[in-house]
Amino acid sequence: MGSDQKKAENYLPTQERPNREKVHVIACGAIAREILAVCAQQGLHHVEIQCLPAIWHAYPQKIVPGLEKALAEARNQGIEKIFFAYADCGTGGDIDRLCAREGIGRIAGPHCYSFFSGNDTFQSQADDDLLSFFLTDFLARQFDAFVIEPLGLDRYPQLKETYFGNYRKLVYLSQEQDEALQEKARGAAAYLGLDYEYRFTGYGDLSSSLRDL
Repeated sequence: MGSDQKKAENYLPTQERPNREKVHVIACGAIAREILAVCAQQGLHHVEIQCLPAIWHAYPQKIVPGLEKALAEARNQGIEKIFFAYADCGTGGDIDRLCAREGIGRIAGPHCYSFFSGNDTFQSQADDDLLSFFLTDFLARQFDAFVIEPLGLDRYPQLKETYFGNYRKLVYLSQEQDEALQEKARGAAAYLGLDYEYRFTGYGDLSSSLRDL
């Protein structure tokens, strides 16, 4: 199928699309909301989602063992077409090694901050963002549970300078334009003593990653 025909198919109303083979997406729970939104927008009803714990965002050493277990379980159920909705996510290339060994694809990019921004855009801003701490919609919602508590700042607030003293700004990469989340992100920046910058990204490269499945 040519690229133009494939692109056109992706934007057909759901009832006009040809049937597509089911794809089992094993996803980071921290981007589950965004995956569901992209699938709804694009009518990707052939995509089924299994989410792994979002808190592994803070413990990347748990990601590959979790993916291996979920992959084995899916294959034992006879599922053939599988995709990992993860970037590298701090695994130091371990996800890529698993993908190569098992013949599985993943979302391109080093982490969700990059693919939500668009990997090319994120890379082009790397020098300016060198001293930036990033939030997504998920992390803005879950700042206490996914930043403050895993770092122990609720118990040892004096460690804030140790963890964040080298940062200069908090950049909120938003997937949805939500004033309440912007207020949460501004509050997070104030708590950390960082300048605040807002960038609306939408779903970035996540959209094309799922559309091409």
